[in-house]
Amino acid sequence: MKAKKYRFNGKKICHLRELPTNASQDDVNEQDIIARTARNIKKMSKLQEKLYADGREGLIIVFQAIDAAGKDSTIEHVCKGLNPQGVIVHSFKAPTSEDLAHDYLWRVNKCLPRRGEIAILNRSHYEDVITVKIHEMQKNYKMAERTIGKDTQVFFEERYKQICHYESYLYQNSYRIVKIFLNISKDEQKKRFLNRIDRQDKNWKFSSSDLKERALFDTYVDQFEEVINATAKRHALWYALPADDKWYTRYLVTEIILDELNKCHPDYPDLPDEEKARLEEARLKLMNE
Repeated sequence: MKAKKYRFNGKKICHLRELPTNASQDDVNEQDIIARTARNIKKMSKLQEKLYADGREGLIIVFQAIDAAGKDSTIEHVCKGLNPQGVIVHSFKAPTSEDLAHDYLWRVNKCLPRRGEIAILNRSHYEDVITVKIHEMQKNYKMAERTIGKDTQVFFEERYKQICHYESYLYQNSYRIVKIFLNISKDEQKKRFLNRIDRQDKNWKFSSSDLKERALFDTYVDQFEEVINATAKRHALWYALPADDKWYTRYLVTEIILDELNKCHPDYPDLPDEEKARLEEARLKLMNE
């Protein structure tokens, strides 16, 4: 599994700047990878049906990235082969006043799937230890001084621990969670921003605030690296995937999802003898009509 080299489980340190952001270092052929992606999506579809029928485990897939890394298109492409009945996609924007009146995990917790289903989170609770920290938003929160009055690093280190405990709680309640960071280069981000400016059908994707955030590109890389190292666990893996080549990113994501679905060991439920007998009765009635 090629995605394995981009996996972090807390045993090794993640150095994002040392990781490739494109497919060139992995010796792969684009057309071969695209074909493999299509095959993986078919396998995912079959396993998803078993997961839904089995109903014992839920799967949560978190996507985080710097702007223009391709979260939306990756999620759209990967979801094509899945049954929407068992997949929920949540896109998290800036928190509302209602969100801010609760703890920061509240809005994410509301979006958890039922066991047997898959939830894909386009951004997540990790915004509350990335964007919030970079822009020091916590200083304006309506919270007790005993919480927001702490040293900034202490405040967020406590949040890292809270997130680890939360994800451990989910795992202990029969959910699997996997977190994917799309690792785009600054040069590729520039190309995609220019593309959004030059193409009329892409203009809506660009905002003047994107340039302000781009000026903080290195700060975001540093913060993502800190967060990955603080919250990567065996039961809550992080993957830092190269994102400059979308065709390769999509393939790696299908590998990851397939791996997690296989770990669930889903299968169609074996009916009790009484139910099997009723099925046989129903079959005979239908045959004799």
